[in-house]
Amino acid sequence: MEMHKQLNKPIFVVGSPRSGTSILSWCLGHHPNMFPVPESNWMGDFAVNLGIAYQIGSARGDYSILSAMDVQDDEVFAAFGRTINELIMRHQKDLEKKRETRCVELNLDRRWLEATSAVSGPKKRWVDGTPEYSLHIFGLRKLFPDARFVHILRDVRAVVCSMLNFYRVAGTQLVRNEEEGYRYWLRTVRACVKAEQAYGPSVVHRIRYADLVDTPESAMRSLLDFLAEPYTTRCLRPLKQRINSSNVSPNFNAEDSTTNPAVVKEATQLCAEIEETPQAAKASSTAADEMEAAFRERVKYVASAHKAYQKARQIIDTLKKSDLPSDAAIEAMLPIANSSLSRKP
Repeated sequence: MEMHKQLNKPIFVVGSPRSGTSILSWCLGHHPNMFPVPESNWMGDFAVNLGIAYQIGSARGDYSILSAMDVQDDEVFAAFGRTINELIMRHQKDLEKKRETRCVELNLDRRWLEATSAVSGPKKRWVDGTPEYSLHIFGLRKLFPDARFVHILRDVRAVVCSMLNFYRVAGTQLVRNEEEGYRYWLRTVRACVKAEQAYGPSVVHRIRYADLVDTPESAMRSLLDFLAEPYTTRCLRPLKQRINSSNVSPNFNAEDSTTNPAVVKEATQLCAEIEETPQAAKASSTAADEMEAAFRERVKYVASAHKAYQKARQIIDTLKKSDLPSDAAIEAMLPIANSSLSRKP
């Protein structure tokens, strides 16, 4: 068991999309003990669904298996987390094979492939750079109690410009307009700062995108110290390429006349405040309690939404079999729809 605990230490690079989560994950993946995985996206929702499953498994006291056997939710989450970690480690070679095939197909520089594969080291830890995990840090900590989180912070104006140009890379829009970009940044960065406050610098490490660009060696040394991994210049190699993969033109103007100026002001002020304020030196139990309460509320919301959906489906099936006119059928559905929409996650 101690061996599992020692090895189950994934790294999650979080922050707003277009803040450098991908390039930083790739940098860490060049380390002999860490390999980068594709953005996963599913583990945050999995943690919420696991919370729902635990509620069901302990709902009736001694008549439910989990509560009857005194199985606590932390134990359930950690057990599933160990399984996820073992699966990822076991299939590392499969990921490398697929990357090698893609490398050949796209005629890419093989040095990148070799640096992130097991050839360069045993690689006992994995790095996930899914930006949306900024909103799921509590759940991920439940799954992986020894996980470490790296919050990369980039100037909000540069982030929004990159978001608006994302279609050049992916062919799809990340945000529809400037205001949505600022709101997206606010939501994810506030969640990361809350995690910094809740868990302290031993669990969450803030790194400035500007420092990664301007003083990469000192920034990387500090980050690897936080991760308890030896420094290596290999982690700096990806930074020699242009980081701004959205290829934003210097003349690009993100300003939109329909954008609410109050949202822009709120985001730019928060960005300046975070830039000027050092990360909290110790964890806050109050902030940790707030994060737990938010997670519990999310579990409750998703569970109730699922129940409302199942109930709605039952009524729809019943109405389909009835002779009610369409207006009457809609009238019957309205109370359920209003009840579902009145609850907020």
